[in-house]
Amino acid sequence: MSYPRGLVVLVALVALALAALGCSVTGPTGLLAPTNTPRARVLNPQLRATATTILPTPALDAQVSATSATAEPASASAPTEAPAGAAGPTAAPRSTVTVPVDADAESLILERIYEKVNPSVVRIFNLAHSSNLPSSADAIPQGEGSGFVWDTQGHIVTNNHVVAGAEQLQVFFADGTQMDGELVATDPYSDLAVVKVDPSLVTLVPVEQGDINTVKVGQRAVAIGNPFGFEGTMTQGIVSAIGRSIPGTSNFSIPEAIQTDAAINPGNSGGPLLNDLGQVIGVNAQIQSSTQSNSGVGFAIPINIVQRIAPALIKDGRYRHAYLGIRGGNYTRAWSKALGLPADVHGAYVEEVVRGGPAEQAGLRAGSQATNILLGVDSTGTPIYLQRGGDVIVAVDGKPIGKMDDLLIYLERYTSPGQTVQLSVVRSDGSKATVSVKLGERPQQQGES
Repeated sequence: MSYPRGLVVLVALVALALAALGCSVTGPTGLLAPTNTPRARVLNPQLRATATTILPTPALDAQVSATSATAEPASASAPTEAPAGAAGPTAAPRSTVTVPVDADAESLILERIYEKVNPSVVRIFNLAHSSNLPSSADAIPQGEGSGFVWDTQGHIVTNNHVVAGAEQLQVFFADGTQMDGELVATDPYSDLAVVKVDPSLVTLVPVEQGDINTVKVGQRAVAIGNPFGFEGTMTQGIVSAIGRSIPGTSNFSIPEAIQTDAAINPGNSGGPLLNDLGQVIGVNAQIQSSTQSNSGVGFAIPINIVQRIAPALIKDGRYRHAYLGIRGGNYTRAWSKALGLPADVHGAYVEEVVRGGPAEQAGLRAGSQATNILLGVDSTGTPIYLQRGGDVIVAVDGKPIGKMDDLLIYLERYTSPGQTVQLSVVRSDGSKATVSVKLGERPQQQGES
């Protein structure tokens, strides 16, 4: 019996996509078997007052015939290495489903993602006592959000703004299990938090962690969470942009955020943003909207930041962010004449150096002479003008810096307090210099790097 060539190609594509998800596909009686498994606001409107708004997978061997397609991991004995510092996520339980040969590829992929990940997603209630009720009254919900199982020890990752101010936390699982959660630690700088539940009381299915280096604009993006309290809701879209800087609840920017048009709404905060392999690539955190609901512009904290911070919160109860001590912006060709610098320079312009900070101690220079270029106005309405005389940071440790975000990303990804970095700069007179800076630990101050 012959089959149209187009059908064979479609079956092959489905096989490859599902194999990447950890599945084996055959014909109508086949089985699927998962293997290793410009300003924005926080999503939770009830808690927004607590947050200040500011500026690898196994190789695949595929065989295709006219009647069936199979795809299996090339080697089951060589699992992908877990990210450094990760708290040991384990495989999801195996399941089987029948797949028709003429099944829709898109729907199958989404179904498998949901089956794989939804057991890992939780709903979190933030409870506290109300000043309007007697002290003997029970704590009441003051907000809610989402989260996901990080490891088999009971750790759950969510947003800091989901748990902020909580006197009690309740965690609801997809299987209906409800239990109290204990707040382990938070990191307001990254808007991340870790909650712990008793692992003996529930079947825990840790998520599979993705790799930020494989995330590209245009790839599928899937969100699972509890928008407006609707549990286990999945939405899909694409990765709209990468490398965004978004405001953190501490007034420090969160670099390398993922922008997506997958519908994200209040209640999605803390839930996972996934790729088409069902791997977590980010933690849904913010949207830009004038209506407190999705408008196609959502942001997720990238998985690489989560992979650095969550294990530290679990182990040490805190995460120490590297601190340079500058405020700045992107040097552009339009500024060259006013600043007296070459037009072909690319980098981060130092507008201010924090007094007593690592940058000042190392001799990094900030602008000090006002130009006629208006940058904006401050909170009192006073105009802010570009200042002449500052350094342009063009590289850090030999890695080119094209804009301020590049510097933020490097510091967050690769450095720690006490580490020394080499900054290549262009001075205000056009000369070049190298400034050695010993990084400090980020203080409780606003708007610096």
